[in-house]
Amino acid sequence: MTRVITKITRQKKNQERYNIFLNEEYAFSVDETILIQFGLTKGKVIEGLELDEIAFDDEIQRAYNRALGFLSYQMRSEYEVKKKLLDLEFGEAVIQEAIQKLNKHGFLNDATYTKALLETKKKTAKKGPRAIRQDMQKKGIDKKLQEEVLETFSEEEQLSIALKLGEKVAFSERRKTPTQVKQKIQDNLMRKGYSFAIIEQVLEQIEFSREDDEWQQMIQVQGDKAWRKYATKYSGYDLHMRVKQTLYQKGFPADIIETFIEEKEQENG
Repeated sequence: MTRVITKITRQKKNQERYNIFLNEEYAFSVDETILIQFGLTKGKVIEGLELDEIAFDDEIQRAYNRALGFLSYQMRSEYEVKKKLLDLEFGEAVIQEAIQKLNKHGFLNDATYTKALLETKKKTAKKGPRAIRQDMQKKGIDKKLQEEVLETFSEEEQLSIALKLGEKVAFSERRKTPTQVKQKIQDNLMRKGYSFAIIEQVLEQIEFSREDDEWQQMIQVQGDKAWRKYATKYSGYDLHMRVKQTLYQKGFPADIIETFIEEKEQENG
């Protein structure tokens, strides 16, 4: 039976899709792009194989349009777009064709995306190479491309960002001992993805010294806390040793600790 297009109507809810009627009966709908691509006009005879081709290309266009909508909010990697289309239950072959089309038209470019991701992560999240590499891996970026882009993140720039982070920690923790502050900075920079070499350089450039009155203020706060903690379980020599050990680990000088313990002994008679 010969199939002829007898009517074409535009859909009310989606102005870019058209309903195709064959032999006076509704047969299928297509995107406007497909309508033009296949020259679908009233009176055109549709062969069986051509119908399959129209259906496949229309599915590609649908996937392409959904991907464009996904990309309109922000840049995405090819992996993210593919995952989104799989979640929308498009077939593998359709997705591959849609992604090729997106690449061809410049809407999808992993090289550009990865460079933008690097800039965003280092400027807004202040992340180092290791953490950014993890972000790239989550986005499905090719390993070779990861390396190429990360190589542009110079050691000088890493040090500059890490140093600012370190100085910020040092300022916020200025009531802690140098040992405690150094540990805080190291932990923070490691979480941010900086190497030990960068962290060491940062620690070398930050001033950690404390004045005598600052030591006194700090040990009053932290020493009293340690004393209260252990006084419930220990007394005498055992209490003194527990408190001393805790304060040593926190980085207090021996003479400051000894003075504190002596004062506590006097207070408690």
